[in-house]
Amino acid sequence: MLFSYDWLQSFFPKKLPAPKKLAELLTLHSFEVQEIKKVDGDLVFDIDVTPNRSDCFSHLGIARECSAFTNLKFKIPACRAGRQNAKLKEDKKRKIKDFIEVEVENKNDCLRYMGGVLLDVKVGESPEWIKKRLIACGVQPINNIVDIMNYTMLETGQPLHAFDLDKLKTQNPACRTGRHSLKLKTKIIIRRAKRGEKIKTLDDKEYILDKNILVIADQEKPLAIAGIKGGKAAEITSKTKNIFIESANFAPTLIRRASRSLNLRTDASFRFEHGLDPNLAEEGLKKAVLLVQEIAEGTVAGKRIDIYSKKVKPKKIKIYLSKLEKLSGIKIPAKEVKTVLKRLNFKIIKEKGDLIEVEIPTYRQDLVIPEDLIEEILRIYGYEKINSCPPQISLTFPQKNPELSAQRKVKEILKELGFTEVYNYSFISKEDTRFFNKEYIVELENPVSEKFQYLRPSLLVNLLKNAKHNLKFFEAFKMFEVGKIFQKQGSKILEKRTLAGIIVGEKKEEGFFVLKGYIDSLFDSLGITDWFYDEFQPRPEDMKKLFWHINKSAEIKVNQEKIGFLGEVSERILHHFDIRVPIYAFEMDFEKLIEFITEEKEYQEIPKFPSAVRDIALLVPMYEKTENVQKKIFAAGGDLLIDVDLFDIYFGEGLPEGKKNLAFHLIFQAKDRTLSSEEIDNLMKKIIYSLEENPEWEVRR
Repeated sequence: MLFSYDWLQSFFPKKLPAPKKLAELLTLHSFEVQEIKKVDGDLVFDIDVTPNRSDCFSHLGIARECSAFTNLKFKIPACRAGRQNAKLKEDKKRKIKDFIEVEVENKNDCLRYMGGVLLDVKVGESPEWIKKRLIACGVQPINNIVDIMNYTMLETGQPLHAFDLDKLKTQNPACRTGRHSLKLKTKIIIRRAKRGEKIKTLDDKEYILDKNILVIADQEKPLAIAGIKGGKAAEITSKTKNIFIESANFAPTLIRRASRSLNLRTDASFRFEHGLDPNLAEEGLKKAVLLVQEIAEGTVAGKRIDIYSKKVKPKKIKIYLSKLEKLSGIKIPAKEVKTVLKRLNFKIIKEKGDLIEVEIPTYRQDLVIPEDLIEEILRIYGYEKINSCPPQISLTFPQKNPELSAQRKVKEILKELGFTEVYNYSFISKEDTRFFNKEYIVELENPVSEKFQYLRPSLLVNLLKNAKHNLKFFEAFKMFEVGKIFQKQGSKILEKRTLAGIIVGEKKEEGFFVLKGYIDSLFDSLGITDWFYDEFQPRPEDMKKLFWHINKSAEIKVNQEKIGFLGEVSERILHHFDIRVPIYAFEMDFEKLIEFITEEKEYQEIPKFPSAVRDIALLVPMYEKTENVQKKIFAAGGDLLIDVDLFDIYFGEGLPEGKKNLAFHLIFQAKDRTLSSEEIDNLMKKIIYSLEENPEWEVRR
């Protein structure tokens, strides 16, 4: 914002510091001065006033700041150069109530509305001293009435607007018998605009209004967009004789929304939307009326309009000198503290021990709590007087959180495997609970809606909803979530952190094994050993609510302890979520999982001798587990057989009924030599003999 140095000087009988020095002091104690530039013999400060200090959107506010940190006395300047004792002169025979009436429809929209009427004004060019100060602050002079409104706003911070009184719609159709008929008067209404209502502003632009925009209107039409811009209908021109001056305080949020909605930002809207002191309206109106009286030679109608529903009174804040010392790190004498408070124009109303109670002027709306007041004391006292000292704390390593570390590691591994992490709400609907035993379900006493009536007993419900949404855009994807599930156990509610994931887009005959491969990679990366997949055998009473496909699911076990499930989601569940593609999922008890994670790493020497690979295939019954076959092969192969990989399963045409073909890669390797063909052949014979001991197994040659 732009501020004139000469204008600021007019508040002080004594000389202010030189412009550069004043800029340094302002930056140090109040607001940063971005630039000093010369305009028509005056020096203009571009000051970056912070949004919370609406009291400083004026020369009066900046002058108060200068007075506080320079300790120079200041006073409100005279209305006009050379006139130190200007007083308001009212025509007591002509009352304002005979000319105008004001109605505020909603007191929350307009906190205060003041107005004054001036008659027989002479509209013309403004004096040079007004024009010079307006130009210095970036405002173009128009005529003396409009210029006085702008001048008053720049000096006091209170936006004002002047209406041509004779252009307003009167309350009855009778003709005026004279220039100022006492029988006729205008009604001003502060109301919300009607939907689709239009107004042409002073810059000849037309705006379409809505019910969220506040307007100043007569009985026919809007006259101004409240707090933002005046309308063309009551514009001040060279022919204007009688005027009505408005000085109001509008709700900040209402002005801010209207300004953004209309894409119309003005000096007035900028001030209103940051919140102004309602008591400033009186100061602004008085200043403007005095200037019009002196410069435009207007006659002031007796009394004034003042609609002030809820008066704003000064706040009281208590501070303790001990707390000031604790927060600042220095001890400031009580006498010095009181001096600073008085320089800030704060009134000390109580002193007791190290307690000081202070009354805050209403224009300082940014001060609410004791810490705010302490900050004021310190910035005027001088931050440079606070000696820097290093903090005295003991540096200790933070206690390691194994669960958090494990969670980060699991997430990183799954992301590297191509999974996307999701975060879901912990709630499900009543429809979603049909897949779980009711005795485990936790119902909320005060749910937000029917969709969030129960706490989730599994992460998979919301993951399937994610899948349904993503299938609109993608054919294949992988997702996982780490979060808490909730289950009722008697009178208690168990909260348990779990890990769950889904894969979509894999071939129906391959999806289960692909997911199993991801679980293997996860466990291997976590340093977990001794994991295996066991047959899932649900209880008969659970068959109707079975979440998994009975023939394509398995229990995940580590060290003989069950930690979760994986498999294909049953068609009944998918049908509920309106999903028409197979989905493979897993869910594990995360708290049990982290018990088996190890950060210890065992390094082995890279083998010096080559490995040899042989393949073997055998027919086994359909019910036979692959794991049993692998165990038999390992037992017969001994230490030289380092790995057995299943690479093919086939059943169907060409094979005996009830049989399936399993094909394995057998990898042989010795640490101290290259194995000969004869050694490998002997091992293969031993393995074949061991497998064929089972009469239902047949090695295919």
